[in-house]
Amino acid sequence: MPVQGDKRTFIIFTKHRRLKRLWQFFFTGWGLVMVAALIAGSLFTRQLLWTPISAINMTDIVSNQFKMSNASFAGTDKNGEPFQINAATGRQEYNNPDIIFLETVSGKIRRVSDGTVITDDIVADTGQYNRRARTITLIGNVRVDSDNGDKVRTKELVIKL
Repeated sequence: MPVQGDKRTFIIFTKHRRLKRLWQFFFTGWGLVMVAALIAGSLFTRQLLWTPISAINMTDIVSNQFKMSNASFAGTDKNGEPFQINAATGRQEYNNPDIIFLETVSGKIRRVSDGTVITDDIVADTGQYNRRARTITLIGNVRVDSDNGDKVRTKELVIKL
């Protein structure tokens, strides 16, 4: 009957062989070069990836899905008069697509008063354009200068289109 080898001896021998290969890899220089390259690369690019996942604000990421730079909206109001709104940035929230939040708002709106066409130049810090209700809510340092000489200065102004 043939002699069977002890299985435990074979497993231990395999473990030592793997450790021996790993030891040779690091101390022949290649392992040290790879570790040094990884550390140097992260230091030179200054893109250390040590930020914990808990530091990322997922609510902000999800709520500001759609963002535009130099946003411009144009259309006509219920009387057929044209309007144009410009903003440095415009964004829509994922769960509220009908409202567009605007920053550094400016625009022109034409209106008819007593048969005379009047153009209003509008400037505000922020605004909200509600597409469904067809309203523009301007907030913060609102200035309206009309070409007929009228001037309005207020903190908040709602314009129905």
